[in-house]
Amino acid sequence: MTSSKADSPLIIDNDADAHALRAEPSADAPETLVVEEVAPRAKTVRRTRKAKTADAEALPALRPTTAPAVREAHLPAVKTQGTTAVVPYSPSGPLGDLDAFLRAAERAPMLSAEEEKSLAQQLRDQNDLEAAQKLVLSHLRLVISIARGFLGYGLPYADLIQEGNIGLMKAIKRYDPDRGARLMTFAVHWIRSEIQEYIIRNWRIVKLATTKNQRKLFFNLRQLKEDSQAALTNQEARRIALTLDVKPKEVLDMEERMYGQETSIDGPADADDDDNYSPSDWLTRTSDQPEAMLEAEDRQRLEGEGLQEALQSLDPRSRRVIEARYLTVDADGSPKPVTLQALAQELGVSAERVRQIEKLAIRKMGEKLAGQDPF
Repeated sequence: MTSSKADSPLIIDNDADAHALRAEPSADAPETLVVEEVAPRAKTVRRTRKAKTADAEALPALRPTTAPAVREAHLPAVKTQGTTAVVPYSPSGPLGDLDAFLRAAERAPMLSAEEEKSLAQQLRDQNDLEAAQKLVLSHLRLVISIARGFLGYGLPYADLIQEGNIGLMKAIKRYDPDRGARLMTFAVHWIRSEIQEYIIRNWRIVKLATTKNQRKLFFNLRQLKEDSQAALTNQEARRIALTLDVKPKEVLDMEERMYGQETSIDGPADADDDDNYSPSDWLTRTSDQPEAMLEAEDRQRLEGEGLQEALQSLDPRSRRVIEARYLTVDADGSPKPVTLQALAQELGVSAERVRQIEKLAIRKMGEKLAGQDPF
């Protein structure tokens, strides 16, 4: 390539040790462009003249203060040979979101059996919290794997992992390295149990499973059903009950709980139509209303204090008839009225006369109690 005499030949050097811009004096001889490969990812472009072989006089570097900045901005990044991780593992750094937590868990170092046993012994004997932290970080992959299996219940993945981490910490606290089992084998049950308990508490507003058999049915019924959309038949319920060692009635009850819809006990606040009823209306008892409660208290007072006053107003024979006919109980507290014939023999009168005495005594007591009725 040739250029005019007014142009000054340039030397552009991208070598690691040369970043200054230099120029050679002009000459009349024609120019030739030569490209030489001097290092990987770097090319040196030199312009030479056949007529002049003298060394070019180097001019001062142009804006030396900005040369490093230009180099850093334009030169490609060089990766260190032998490096396997771009960012080193730092468990104490900020995680930010679930994806960052999952990436940090994947970078956590694995422990050998000897390292795991040594850390567990330090935690047990010396209460070394740093050893506990290493045990937790090395088993985060296990928690993530178990929590992934419970995503079908519609709860947030981050919450499942968080509950699994709580189960992992409980397992580490109770782990005994001298028994010969690995921590992963021991912690699986604690992690799974903590996640299952969280699902039962939060799957519905109303808790569905409270007993051991109900928990077993809650987590296995959908898998054992032949058709998840169809209702269970009695034969299929007996098969599932035999598999899970529960009663067929418990299987049918759990299916009704799981696939039933929740209903608010209170009706809508803007419902003005009298035909709209809420379940709370069906549960209302008239005896719980304030007027009914006051009436019950007054009635109890009349039956207690008023009855005694009414009995005292009777003559002894009439009082004996009323007490024998209405106020006599057996050993169990059940009413046991005395017959008219027995009272007739006791009082020396006929049974018809005893009936008349009873009728007159009831009328007198009624008149006495009517005067005390506040209503």
